[in-house]
Amino acid sequence: MVEKGVEIAEANGKLGILLVGLGAVSTTFVAGVEAIRKGIAEPFGSLTQMGTIRLGKRTENRSPKVKDFVPLADLNDVVFGAWDIFTDNAYESALNAGVLDKDLVNALTEELSSLKPMKAVFEQKYVKRITGENVKTGKNKMELAEQLIEDIAKFKEEKGCDRLVIVWAASTEIFLEPSEIHETVEAFEKAMYDNDDRIAPSMIYAYAAIKSGVPFANGAPNLTVDIPAITKLAEDHGVPICGKDFKTGQTLMKTILAPGLKSRLLGLEGWYSTNILGNRDGEVLDDPENFKTKEESKLSVLEHILQPDVYPSLYDGFSHVVRINYYPPRGDNKEGWDNIDIFGWLGYKMQIKVNFLCRDSILAAPLVLDLALFMDLAQRAGMKGVQEWLSFYFKAPQTAPGLYPEHDIFIQLMKLKNTLRHLKGEDLITHLGLEYYD
Repeated sequence: MVEKGVEIAEANGKLGILLVGLGAVSTTFVAGVEAIRKGIAEPFGSLTQMGTIRLGKRTENRSPKVKDFVPLADLNDVVFGAWDIFTDNAYESALNAGVLDKDLVNALTEELSSLKPMKAVFEQKYVKRITGENVKTGKNKMELAEQLIEDIAKFKEEKGCDRLVIVWAASTEIFLEPSEIHETVEAFEKAMYDNDDRIAPSMIYAYAAIKSGVPFANGAPNLTVDIPAITKLAEDHGVPICGKDFKTGQTLMKTILAPGLKSRLLGLEGWYSTNILGNRDGEVLDDPENFKTKEESKLSVLEHILQPDVYPSLYDGFSHVVRINYYPPRGDNKEGWDNIDIFGWLGYKMQIKVNFLCRDSILAAPLVLDLALFMDLAQRAGMKGVQEWLSFYFKAPQTAPGLYPEHDIFIQLMKLKNTLRHLKGEDLITHLGLEYYD
């Protein structure tokens, strides 16, 4: 038994969850929490609310709920804020997104109407397919960051929050490569003063969050917190960060199926994936530069899980193709098709076909909740910098420098739960079965 866990401050007072973007994902998340608080829905899909964690030996029969094991913020203590490029409040935005039934949205009219977005930091060049009017102006990007820092402080004071968390739930930005301005805090700050094009809006939010001492989770595939300047800033300020890109539909299925193929040593010749999506995300991704950002996130998964360098005869040179097509009639109900060409004993070929008719924001909303609550826990536990134990929630998990990301969802879940066990001074679960050696 571990003698002592980590000292964790209690989750006293209000937790403010600030959302960057008040579109389909954010309004589905907020409406869901409000519905759960009113007792008209259950938190399906949320590990923090419904998940259990085994403690000790199987014979001990100790499996409390996660929320009863570690001190997470209570849903009744959560308040919401948001930035968005449109002026619609959460009620109007939820109706426009069309994810939730109108009857449910109307049952939450008062709660959703009270959430009005602050002006957002936005530049057209990073998201070319949408234009908004609720946008901040400033002489340079550092001034915009300072405006966000003021927003954060004002929100905390007006809402009486004891702690805050920020989650990026806005659109995918154009593809950016890391460069010299992202290497150090000094170079990054100079580039902000210089209005450098390599400083994207998401980076400005991350900078403002960290300077305000607020944990930041990146739910899009943007180059945001996974640059040396931001990770160093987070370490220096004692702030948790994590990302990137919420793991929802098609990639979720890949991280479930691919570990199974590898565990049975079944070979892979090719994996063809295509999607149709009609919401604002689909519209943004219809631009090649924005799709490039998403493609990089989605393509990395199989290589890391299957390890072709370790199993060359099974996985070396497999073909992996990803397509996303904007199809307005589908709305938020994304459809993903996968054709998987595999081979087994003696090289005989087989195929797997997957047709996942999913609801993108329904899958993403509980991830926003879990990340917000776990990031708040991390800060109260004195954890800073990259929170790799939250890889479970991301398509392209951020890691410490020099480490490859873990994409196997089952290993990710074990890592997450073992981190919670460590925090509370419980034995880590290894499934070794030491009783055989007594």
